[in-house]
Amino acid sequence: MCEKMKTVNNWLSSVFGDQPLPQFEVNTRTVDVLHQLAQGSEARCRETTLMVEELQQKAAEYQAEGSHLQDVLLHGVGLSCASLSKAATDYLSALVDTGMVLGVRDSSLGSVMSALNDHTNHLLEAQKSNRKLERELRTLRKKLGGTLVLRSNLQEDINKTAKSQAVEGAKAEERLLNMDFVAAKVKELNNRREKSEAQLLSRNMDKSLTHQAIVQLSEDVVALKNEIIPLKKKLEPYMDLSPVCLFMMRNIQKLRQCVRATLKRKEIWPLRD
Repeated sequence: MCEKMKTVNNWLSSVFGDQPLPQFEVNTRTVDVLHQLAQGSEARCRETTLMVEELQQKAAEYQAEGSHLQDVLLHGVGLSCASLSKAATDYLSALVDTGMVLGVRDSSLGSVMSALNDHTNHLLEAQKSNRKLERELRTLRKKLGGTLVLRSNLQEDINKTAKSQAVEGAKAEERLLNMDFVAAKVKELNNRREKSEAQLLSRNMDKSLTHQAIVQLSEDVVALKNEIIPLKKKLEPYMDLSPVCLFMMRNIQKLRQCVRATLKRKEIWPLRD
């Protein structure tokens, strides 16, 4: 704990310099977090230092190589930067910039053409990838358009369904209220009927005048009407006869009945009609 705190304080002092250190709560978790940050910062600082040293070394190598090439040009060919014209200096600067863009170590034709071919291949691959991405983008846009239309249709259906459900809910609530009203009314009418029947019974009313007796009487009347219908059909052939004929038919019928009764008393086989 003390060793970690010491490391944290040293790191904070190096970070803030002459500025006062910020106050923080000293506990195990805070110290552990700050210690991890300090270790990471020191590791990055070491890596940065090594990278700077490497770049300085390469810069020194390039400077030495440049000085060597300048000596070769000056002593071998008699050329120096001061003796070159402005156009030649511009051409050399353009050549240097091209070499840096292409990433070649020298300005030979083979190196430049090889680098150009590599960059051309990369450009073609990038164009091919861009065309593929554009096709995928168009496909995704079409799908997105269809999805948006479908979403709009679904939203409209949801809104219509919600409105329909609200209307149906209102109708169902109204029907329930009506049912409750009807049920209450039926209950009230039943109570009134029972009270009326109780009052009539208390007054010694004839049971034949009750609702149930009247309903039963109505059913009996309907049954009798149904029984009379076939009798009416049997009498239809006699409806056109004169009253005299009807009287004679009745007398003949009564005579036959008397004869049958007499024969029956004498245990004689009854006559046929």
